[in-house]
Amino acid sequence: MKALALISGGLDSLLAVAKVKAQGIEVIGINFRTPFGLVHKDKTAGLHNWAEELASNFGIELKTVDISDAFLEIIKKPRYGFGDNMNPCIDCKILMLSKVREMMVDLGASFVVTGEVLGQRPMSQNLAALKLIEKESNLEGLLVRPLSALVLEETLPEKMGWIDRNKLSDFRGRGRKPQIQEAERLGLKDYPTPAGGCLLTDPEFSFRLKDLLRYGNLDLNNIELLKIGRHFRLSESAKLVVGRNQKENERILRLAQDNDYIFMPVDVVGPTALGRGYLDEELVQLSCRIVCYYCDLNGRENIEITLKIVPQKQERLLNVSVSGDDSYHYNLLSINKLYFHK
Repeated sequence: MKALALISGGLDSLLAVAKVKAQGIEVIGINFRTPFGLVHKDKTAGLHNWAEELASNFGIELKTVDISDAFLEIIKKPRYGFGDNMNPCIDCKILMLSKVREMMVDLGASFVVTGEVLGQRPMSQNLAALKLIEKESNLEGLLVRPLSALVLEETLPEKMGWIDRNKLSDFRGRGRKPQIQEAERLGLKDYPTPAGGCLLTDPEFSFRLKDLLRYGNLDLNNIELLKIGRHFRLSESAKLVVGRNQKENERILRLAQDNDYIFMPVDVVGPTALGRGYLDEELVQLSCRIVCYYCDLNGRENIEITLKIVPQKQERLLNVSVSGDDSYHYNLLSINKLYFHK
């Protein structure tokens, strides 16, 4: 018997796989890649992909499927709406499970496993939503949720004896204590915290995404740019992204496209900034002043900033006067206070 399991890399999917594997069922992990997923941080190991680590530790095959293009179409107009932020959780889960349903025949799988817990997430894991997702993804009766199986209707794999229902769990609600206790029982210690699995649940990122949907092009490059820097809406047709550290400065340069404006301070420590859209002379000057605000001036009254328009090689040198009046800086930033992110 073989099952396909959605693997995010979190504790819930880890436990779901463990319960199915313990019954002698072969599991193939499916990890979906979107522009909004997070690679979790670990204090000792740094950045790494927990889905890959989980699959390796459990000795299961992991298939990674990129659904970025299809997901962007959902973001534009999700059929079942958004959650508290820009998270179309129901549409997202239907998309993923529909893809898994299509993969079952080729991979010889008889059913599908997820780590969903009844009542854990208000939008996508209430009883009505779970039934809707199962129906819309054409997996009625074939979707096993091992962590909440005992408080859900019996599935076909349970009825047929493919999987022993009595060895599944009755977890429900938002509390994490049962999962943590189960992990301890299984001797599992290395797993990520549950928070922050998707950027679309983050209020600040969602704010930036709404701005992009309103004024820009929803494409992968623009989404990557949303993940870094301080963002300023200069006009309906132009924005400025200012790096916050050296790594972001370097990433801004890598994400630069033709006709982008690149601002870099000369002989002072400061950010690289990227202007996207049409910047007239007034907005060029404003961008320089914003960059200047984040520079380490060391008492200087003016600095120079180079401006380059990609992919042109020639650069323009701009002299920016620095006011020592704090109210000047406040007024400068308040011009775009709705778009200013620390």
